[in-house]
Amino acid sequence: MVRAAVLPEVKAPLVVAEIELPEPGPGEVRVRLAAAGVCHSDLSLSNGTLRQPVPAVLGHEGAGTVVAVGEGVERVAPGDRVVLNWAPACGACHFCGLDEPWLCANAGAAAGKPYARLAADGAALYPGLGTAVFAEETVVAANAVLPLPDGVPLADAALLGCAVLTGYGAVHHSARLREGESVAVFGVGGVGLAVIQSARIAGAGRIIAVDVAPAKEELARAAGATDFVVSGEGTAKRIRELTAGHGTDAAVECVGRADTIRAAWSATRRGGRTTVVGIGGQDEQVTFSALELFYFGRTLSGCVYGNCDPARDLPVLAGHVRAGRLDLSAMVTERIGLDGIPAAFEAMTAGRGGRALVVF
Repeated sequence: MVRAAVLPEVKAPLVVAEIELPEPGPGEVRVRLAAAGVCHSDLSLSNGTLRQPVPAVLGHEGAGTVVAVGEGVERVAPGDRVVLNWAPACGACHFCGLDEPWLCANAGAAAGKPYARLAADGAALYPGLGTAVFAEETVVAANAVLPLPDGVPLADAALLGCAVLTGYGAVHHSARLREGESVAVFGVGGVGLAVIQSARIAGAGRIIAVDVAPAKEELARAAGATDFVVSGEGTAKRIRELTAGHGTDAAVECVGRADTIRAAWSATRRGGRTTVVGIGGQDEQVTFSALELFYFGRTLSGCVYGNCDPARDLPVLAGHVRAGRLDLSAMVTERIGLDGIPAAFEAMTAGRGGRALVVF
């Protein structure tokens, strides 16, 4: 038995309880978690913004050590350090055939299948986003683990599983930021901090961080932001003032709200690129006039998991960590236990802090 933070039902408080994990079956891997990041997507699953069968063990951003493997598993062995991949590509669907694994039609299949049981009453448990890393150990399909390259601290490596892959990919694969270009980053949470660091690594000339909380300016500047704007009614105008009236070459929205998406679009220069990373609700409607779409010639694009192929991009990120260009620990504003997750959810809702990390 292992301890886990269990979501009994949607919108209910998380409860730390003992769960029973099965031994890994054919094609499965059991992982002892070293750490798990508390992501806004976990909050969205808990409050019903994103669908998730319950009761469930949430958490999808994690890293740990393989303790057992099932029949037929050859890519990892007991003792290997791994990062969890919450969106493993099947390699066979239409999108995988297009070499777009981040859009895999079957990536979320594991989340809909029970994977463990509550020790107290035997109730079946579902794995949040297929990984269930808000637990001391988890069992996942072998394609949901990525070998962690040497030279990366195991606990901090948890952030590579979501925030950093997403932020890096938003900059390099979606916005395609070029050296010397300017970028506005809306939302200085875990993903936003990864976007800022990735923009710095890409050689951005001006990095403008935007957030509702003035207290996040220090975090943003430490990550590489050159400017900080407190989000409000005149946000886009202020950004244009900082860029000679043109707007930034690119903007990355990490919040998932209609007003911030609209502000990011308006802050982007004519012909620039606006990338939406934040996950919003279906009731968040964004409107544009037909004339402005033509006149401004901007590109507006969604970005799933940073448009990344984790197997390709994780070694690149590990190289940046080893070279000192990417500082994972600087993104962590709080290290907590399982019982600290509800408070971390409250902090995210209030717009406080960067990334809380559950350390086992």
